[in-house]
Amino acid sequence: MSQVSILVFDIFGTVVDWHGSIVRELSAAHPQVDADAFARAWREGYQPAMQRVRSGERAWTRIDELHRGILDEILPRFGLDHLDEDQRARLNRVWHRLDPWPDSVPGLTRLKARFTLCSLSNGNIGLLTNMAKRAGLPWDCVLSAEVFRAYKPDPRVYLGAAEVFDLPPAEVMMVAAHQDDLAAARACGLATAYIERPLEFGAAHVKDVSPDPANTRHARDLLDLAEQLGC
Repeated sequence: MSQVSILVFDIFGTVVDWHGSIVRELSAAHPQVDADAFARAWREGYQPAMQRVRSGERAWTRIDELHRGILDEILPRFGLDHLDEDQRARLNRVWHRLDPWPDSVPGLTRLKARFTLCSLSNGNIGLLTNMAKRAGLPWDCVLSAEVFRAYKPDPRVYLGAAEVFDLPPAEVMMVAAHQDDLAAARACGLATAYIERPLEFGAAHVKDVSPDPANTRHARDLLDLAEQLGC
């Protein structure tokens, strides 16, 4: 760890509670809808949509547009196909309004005292900036797949983050709540830290957060990671 100076973070699920945020907003606006099922259905379309971009089937497309396409597909399933354009556009921007996990802001603030902190998300730059402004996320730099025109786990994203700071990959640590993200980062030479987020998909769908010994660190949350890293 002595050589690591940059921490780059996955965002959805790791730093912010996408499921809980969508459930709360949808429940308030449309109480008749199964908000838990809606949130999970929206997220289930995320990887297939990005894969169409990765494969070249679709030209580079920002996450905001991919989210909107998935939203339009699932609205009829939940009896919301009557929503007009303004309502759909506002609902789609819920991804800009996701709430941080309770430990995120204090944990990041402690980590920032020793490390440079940077987002490294598939979310687009506008989305990540709006989210950070609203939630008080103290990034030193906002990096996105949009910068590299490639979606994780494409190596261009992880290696690109190191290149931005003119550092070898070993001096960058990927922090995420998803083992596949960390495995891809590790394959590019980055250090890795796993953050347990057992409730990422809601209390009814508790996630396995078992340690993977291949990771450099395993932490309960971002405050625990800060403690482990001497912050």
